Amino acid sequence: MTKGIGLSATSELKEDDSNDDKVKPAQQGQTSDKSAQVLLRRPLSEDGADVHQLIGSCPPLDTNSLYCNLLQASHFSGTSVAAELDGELVGFISGYIIPERPDTLFIWQVAVAEQGRGLGLAGRMLREILARPACTAVRHLETTITPDNDASWALFRSLARKLDADCADSVMFDRERHFKGQHDSEMLLRIGSFDAPRNEVAG
Repeated sequence: MTKGIGLSATSELKEDDSNDDKVKPAQQGQTSDKSAQVLLRRPLSEDGADVHQLIGSCPPLDTNSLYCNLLQASHFSGTSVAAELDGELVGFISGYIIPERPDTLFIWQVAVAEQGRGLGLAGRMLREILARPACTAVRHLETTITPDNDASWALFRSLARKLDADCADSVMFDRERHFKGQHDSEMLLRIGSFDAPRNEVAG
């Protein structure tokens, strides 16, 4: 999807709990081994340039400024996650706690590099953030998705099922009212409430 300040998941992402069905039996062991090698960690400010490059390689995501990515990797590191494979950044999610609603995590942007796809990485990264100390009080998750981005809808609905939580959607930014006809409407997807044990969500 293409967004400005409110990015979430690219259309290349697949529903994380369906990957095993798409892998041939002879490849399942290789996929599992590769997935286990991916390191999920808090981003550092030094990751900003790599994040900027990653976003640029994941169309149709819009790139923000490098300075914005530096802020995502520093000021919002507690609610963001970087994924490394063989020392390279292959995934990144930025998110933040909405200031007026400390029980709500907003997912800003999701990106997965080509070499990180097919591993259920997007779902793993989302659950990693929810397991963070910064999200102890979080009971709702929100993101925005364009109506035609089936992969993103599938990703977040899969997360909702894992959390045993309801989903609701509504227009957040309207094509005409907010984008002056230059961008499709952005639908707000709200998941929750949920109160899953953290060790189950992260698994």
